[in-house]
Amino acid sequence: MGAALSRTAGVPADAVLLGFVRALRAAGVDASAERGYAFVRAVAALRPGMRSDVYWAGRATLCGGRDDLERYDRVFAAYFGPSAAPARQPPRTAPPPRLRLVARETASAPRTPGAGEPPGPPTAVLASSAEVLRQRDVTELDPAERAQLRRLLAAFTLEGRTRRSARRRPARRGKVDPRRTVRELLRRGGEPALLRRHARVARPRRVVLLVDVSGSMGPYADALLRFAHAAVRAGRTEVFTVGTRLTRVTRELSHRDPDLAMAEVAAAVPDWRGGTRLGELLREFLDRWGQRGMARGAIVVLLSDGWERGDPQLLGAQMRRLHGLAHQVVWANPRMARPGYAPLAAGMAAALPSVDAFVAGHSLAALERLAAVVRGARTGAAPEPGPGDRPGTRPEKGADGA
Repeated sequence: MGAALSRTAGVPADAVLLGFVRALRAAGVDASAERGYAFVRAVAALRPGMRSDVYWAGRATLCGGRDDLERYDRVFAAYFGPSAAPARQPPRTAPPPRLRLVARETASAPRTPGAGEPPGPPTAVLASSAEVLRQRDVTELDPAERAQLRRLLAAFTLEGRTRRSARRRPARRGKVDPRRTVRELLRRGGEPALLRRHARVARPRRVVLLVDVSGSMGPYADALLRFAHAAVRAGRTEVFTVGTRLTRVTRELSHRDPDLAMAEVAAAVPDWRGGTRLGELLREFLDRWGQRGMARGAIVVLLSDGWERGDPQLLGAQMRRLHGLAHQVVWANPRMARPGYAPLAAGMAAALPSVDAFVAGHSLAALERLAAVVRGARTGAAPEPGPGDRPGTRPEKGADGA
């Protein structure tokens, strides 16, 4: 792609750009593989050393509608640095000042520093640091990296895989709507009229997050709760903290400002860095919330290392009960990525037979993969067919409680 973005901080240029595409997907932008390829080609055809060219190339190729523009700007600022967004309407009298990514390798004499370009960190350096940051364990980050991680997590979105509900709405294609068709015939006095059709409404499944805030999960709690905050703001998500008590924190996480939301959660949760009673608290959740409908047909995500001070058999029994209610049970374990890890803890071993997806949760990239699993293992997955739509499809475990 040229020497301007060939390699920075040991990260290939394409990896930097594709990391930005992945961050957009995590924020809810439908940046498909085809759009990502078009973005890389557009940057190569323009000037990859110019921040504004990277911005407009991505905006033109990766955004599919007006709803994507705000998310795109937010992710671009978080990924390439907070001062990255170029002016949307540059002045006509003179070209806008541009920040160089890195200097191009040319045979001509080097340019005089500061000639028409404001000083600042190269964009590729910022982007490369963001790409490296995606893979690092959150416990190994310094304060500056934690701040960048928080900006990227604030741009996240989390929605459950869509399903076709029983409700129908008028549509151009679909089954014939007999009532509307008959009404149209009566309105026309029996004269022939177009057939009126309707189709099932697609809606995302509810997502329930159970975040472990015990002592062993303390180093990961802030990042996981910020991930939960972004999920609550995105849509139908309920969040509970588990330790020695079960606390519903959905309302506290509904604040727009992430720092204010974290302060509200800290005030509401009485068992920070305490012990772990997963089996008892899961039973409490199912008795009080899950059985009434919150877990029925939902995607339930447990973010925990699986350390259980209570009876592992109780945890195993409650996990089987949860698996029978929920559409999908996902377990994200931050310890999973450590070399030589095996789920040998008694609680984790008892829970695994009732887990549909077992993923890591130690880094930004792991949380992106978790979001992809919740959405249906691939971005832009088609809505699930309802029972009877196609022969051979797996029936739902339960009806959606909402």
